[in-house]
Amino acid sequence: MTRGIRKIATYCMIGSLAFMGGTKTAYAAGQPLAGITVLLKDISVNPNITTKEISNILDPIIEYQDLAIANVNNYVNIRSQANTDSKVLGKLYKNGAATVLETEGEWLKIKSGNVTGYIKSDYLLTGIDVYKKADSAKSSLATVKANVLNVRSKAGTSSSVVTQVPKGHVFEVVEEQDDWLKIAVGDKTGYVSADYVDIKTDFKKAISIEEEQERIKLEKERQESQERKQVSSRRQQIVNYALRFNGNPYVWGGTSLTRGADCSGFVQSVLKNFGIYVPRTSRAQSRGGRRVSMDKIQPGDLIFYRKNGVVNHVAMYIGNGKVIGAASRKEGIKIKNYNYRTPYKAVSYIN
Repeated sequence: MTRGIRKIATYCMIGSLAFMGGTKTAYAAGQPLAGITVLLKDISVNPNITTKEISNILDPIIEYQDLAIANVNNYVNIRSQANTDSKVLGKLYKNGAATVLETEGEWLKIKSGNVTGYIKSDYLLTGIDVYKKADSAKSSLATVKANVLNVRSKAGTSSSVVTQVPKGHVFEVVEEQDDWLKIAVGDKTGYVSADYVDIKTDFKKAISIEEEQERIKLEKERQESQERKQVSSRRQQIVNYALRFNGNPYVWGGTSLTRGADCSGFVQSVLKNFGIYVPRTSRAQSRGGRRVSMDKIQPGDLIFYRKNGVVNHVAMYIGNGKVIGAASRKEGIKIKNYNYRTPYKAVSYIN
């Protein structure tokens, strides 16, 4: 390509940029042209300037002419209208990028990720400031490939799970450690296996309120599941402890798990070992705790029985339709079917 042809091509690009700048980003339209003016002067006096050198200047100008970068410490809200009273549609985090669609007074209408809305121009870099910031604003980003991906406290599958992230969500990579990546998830950081993400260097995009709520919901479900596991584990520990005294003697008024206990003394002493304190008699025990329906009883719950309309016996449910309790002097502490007598009610003292 001759200098003349390159110069004509460059002028054509100038016209194109001026046209696009006038219709979309008039606030910055004059700034890119200054760099092109210098380029034209170089073409005129330097016969050795190459097409690649011209492209190195023009390509970023074309690529970034409608780009805006979040100039904030944390994030800026994206709103449905050009005012602070309107609905928040999403968030654009520090150094996140958006395409400017139009201006409305002090506000810019932008699109980033799945969010289209308004941000006040005070919180965005535009024009020549974008060209200065663009390279440093880009991040290494990880896109989740798995349906749900565990984020762990350390780089390894044996470490604890700090949170979970859903498929398709994108997170900034803070650090790379062999086959593991340290990522930022909101105000948390953790490690994910590199096998379950796609990595690229690009600008961060906005996150919609719906996407944020999806993450929050997933985290809540994970925490609730973890709590259920912990409760289930504690219940099993209580049952296992109670089973250690199977076959020991029944003693009316007793509370010793080894020397002898009656029905209420037995369950009282078992629960006491785990820091759970219940009344002394079966009748009083039946009035406390949290009542549960018989079809939802869990290991560790107490089942009460009546005689002549009055509660007179209690046993501990151990699962699979069985209970353990201090039945009588003849039988001692024994495992039976939970309905060997007609159950009156079930109560849980385990949170």
